[in-house]
Amino acid sequence: MARMHARKRGKSGSKRPPVKTVPRWVSYKKAEVEKIVVNLAKEGYSSAEIGLVLRDRYGIPSVKLITGKKIKKIMMEAGLYPKYPEDLLDLLKKAVDLRSHLAIHKKDYTSKRNLELLESKVRRLAKYYIRKGVLPEDWKYDPEQAKVIVQQK
Repeated sequence: MARMHARKRGKSGSKRPPVKTVPRWVSYKKAEVEKIVVNLAKEGYSSAEIGLVLRDRYGIPSVKLITGKKIKKIMMEAGLYPKYPEDLLDLLKKAVDLRSHLAIHKKDYTSKRNLELLESKVRRLAKYYIRKGVLPEDWKYDPEQAKVIVQQK
C-alpha cells in the first residue's frame, strides 16, 4: 500500500515473531515487570520508550506476553498515562516546532506544505480519538492550544 503523503511504497519496520508464550530465557515475573514499567513511567519515559528500555536493558521481548496487559494499560492503572494519547502529542509537538520554524523562515514553502499535511494528520487522528471517546466531543485542533498542551507535557 502506498504512503499517504508521499509517492513511495514499502514495508513498515520490523515484525514481531508470532510467539504466544513467554520465552524460557526471560526470568522476570509479572509483578516485577509491572514495577519496572511504573518506575520508568515515573522517570518520564513514554510507553514506546519503556518498551525499548525493557527490550534493550532488561531483555524482555514483550510485556503483554508476561503480564497479559499492554504498557499503556499498566501506566493507566498506575495513573501515569498522559491526558492526551502519545501519538497525538508527538504530532502536536512536531506541529508546534514547525510553526516556530515558519515564524522565522517565512519563505520556506516546503515546510509550509509539510505543516498543512501534518495538521491534517492531527485532525484525522483527533477525529478517531473523538469517535473512540478518548478526547471530548468538542475538541478541535488549534495551534495556540497545541502549544499549551505541548508545554504542559
